[in-house]
Amino acid sequence: MPSIAPPAHTRRLTTTDDWITPKWIIDRLGPFTLDPCASDSQPWPCAMAHFTKAVDGLSQKWFGEVWLNPPYGRETTRWLAKLAQHGFGTALIFARTETKMFFDHVWPKASALMFLQGRLVFCRPDGTPAEHNSGGPSVLIAYGDVSARRLQANQDMGAFVSLSPPKADKPRQQTLNQARDSARFWPEEEEGESCS
Repeated sequence: MPSIAPPAHTRRLTTTDDWITPKWIIDRLGPFTLDPCASDSQPWPCAMAHFTKAVDGLSQKWFGEVWLNPPYGRETTRWLAKLAQHGFGTALIFARTETKMFFDHVWPKASALMFLQGRLVFCRPDGTPAEHNSGGPSVLIAYGDVSARRLQANQDMGAFVSLSPPKADKPRQQTLNQARDSARFWPEEEEGESCS
């Protein structure tokens, strides 16, 4: 299936951020309390309450368990930072694990990840599926134990990864030492055996 992403992963004036989360994902993971970046013409609710672009969900106070399918692109970081600060909810974004955004707002703060199997086909605001897939791998990011358990209960959707972010007050070296001390190593070779 061809991709909906523009060639060379560039955005054009005709590129839209108005892509709706497939209903099956909400059905599997919900219910959610708040969708802070809902489409103006949402074919199905992704949460009990929602903010649209007109009320600028990024500047509003968030509450309850959040469902976040943010605008993709440069603004994604701001939305993800707010969810990480809120600490309770699930985000759906591209699995760009090497980016500054991931290193700032996912790896040190998230509770769990679900790398979705295959590429998603998002829906238009009228509910019809796009002709093409999303153009990249997607990941669900859980913040908080409740959201992490929801991902864990749906491991058939992809690869589940439980994260245990270090406490903010722990020095980095102490965290590295704990990781080293708890690492599992291969059993020692018996005398006389070698790998050759």
